[in-house]
Amino acid sequence: MKHTEERPYADPEAATRKLVELAAIVAAVQDGRIYIERINAPFLFKLKGSGSEFGAGLKHAIEGGWLQMHESGTYVRLLGPGGLLTQ
Repeated sequence: MKHTEERPYADPEAATRKLVELAAIVAAVQDGRIYIERINAPFLFKLKGSGSEFGAGLKHAIEGGWLQMHESGTYVRLLGPGGLLTQ
């Protein structure tokens, strides 16, 4: 008997896929910047992910080369195999 529900984003790779998907549909502003709250809010409130799942997915996406985070932590850039993706 299970007392808890399965968390769909408990696996960092699943969270990473969803974060990159969210970043791809957000309209980027100057220089491909995507404000972190534009992917954070849908992940946390619409998809019901947790803060730790968001953090683990974001870290995995940065280490995997899919996202680049600014040193201030206020925005990310979506990267592709050859660098910055252009939309």
